[in-house]
Order: sequence, then structure tokens, then C-alpha cells
Amino acid sequence: MCGRFVTKTDPAKMAQIFDVDALRDDGEFRENYNVAPTQAVYAVTEEETAPGEGDAEPAVERVLARYRWGLVPHWAKDIKVGYKMINARGETVASRNAFKGPLRRHRCLIPADGFYEWKRDGQERRPYFVHAADGSLLAFAGLWDTWRDKAEPEAEWLRTCTIITTAANARMAAIHDRMPVILPQELWAGWLDPGEHDPDALTALLRPASDDLLDMYEVGREVGSVRNNAPHLIDRVAT
Repeated sequence: MCGRFVTKTDPAKMAQIFDVDALRDDGEFRENYNVAPTQAVYAVTEEETAPGEGDAEPAVERVLARYRWGLVPHWAKDIKVGYKMINARGETVASRNAFKGPLRRHRCLIPADGFYEWKRDGQERRPYFVHAADGSLLAFAGLWDTWRDKAEPEAEWLRTCTIITTAANARMAAIHDRMPVILPQELWAGWLDPGEHDPDALTALLRPASDDLLDMYEVGREVGSVRNNAPHLIDRVAT
């Protein structure tokens, strides 16, 4: 699974890396070295816009915006559902009610500078920081949806998202049996394409990353508390 990650690249840089057409940031950016469920995260989507005069088809706009981590389906009665939906298993994403609709219509990429995973060592769990070996930004495959509290007529729509996971590759398996789906740049357009609705074609993209993509090392146990959030959380500890 993926339960914590790091976002230290500012949104302007993210927008450049993902070649977005619009940056819709509704808050002040702060580096986050311990991103936790229900917090705001950035996601890249592609949206069809109304055709312009003389255009036969709608245009597609790539957008970077903030979402709440923990998908809340539009039909959910309670926002607390999102606590159980921070991840979606790639193997069942096309069949689960909460995810099969967003898989067809609401896909996204979630940028991350790395993520944390815990390795079991007897009765202990030791945290590791996992990141791209070349220092580049990772792109998690994700889904999104919108929700609002129907008990509050004036409530605003909330954008929420989830990170898709898959079986660990050989390198990651030394720590954990699952990992986020990390899409290489050549698959970004195919994953985001709003004209693609075939679940078989989409789930075929949800594969473990290549074994040489990631590097990882043990970090301090402070990361286990969401109250801790500082650059030293990704410092290597002596083993």
C-alpha cells in the first residue's frame, strides 16, 4: 500500500514537468515531508472543454489542481468513507463499485518526490524512504471523484483522489509486497486520455515499476507520526 509520501517540488515546477495547460492552486504551497490521508495533494487530470467556434470536437486541457487524499465516491453518504479509500488495488479497480466509474472517466496522476513504506522485522516495523534513483518526480496512477454533503444545500463540491497500487517489483519486495503504480512519462497521455474508457486497456497499464527505477533506504521512526513534518524525515539513518 501507499500511506505516506513526500511532496517538496513546488506546483509551478510540477506544471512544467507534466506540461499542464492550467494550474488551479487554491492554497499556499508548503513542502510536505509527511503527506497523510485526508490532506491536500496535487493531481494532474485531462478534461474536455466545450468546442470553440468552428471546432468539431471538444478540446482537451491538462490541469494541475489540489485534491483531498482519500476517494469519496459521489454517491457516498459520509465523507468518512475516504479514510478507507486512500489506495485502490489495481487488480480489482475495474470491478469495485467505488472505483470502476472513476477508472472509466476520472483518472489522474499524483506527483510525488518519494514515498514511505514500513518493513516488518520481527515485532518491529522500520520505515524506508523510496524515491526515483535519478531524483526525478514520480507519477502515481490515481483516480478522482467529486463529492458534497447532501445534508448541506450550500456545501461546495470536494475533489478527492486515491492512489492505485500493484504487486511489488523485485526491488520493492525486500520491504513490502505492494507498491504504488508509478507510470513512466510515455504512458501519461494514455492514462489521462479522457477519450479512453476501456477498462481492459487501462488496467493493462497498471504494472509494477521496473526494478531499476527506485532507490530506498531506512529513515528515522519520527515519520510514523503525522505531527512530524520536516526535511530531516527523509535523512538516511545508519543501519
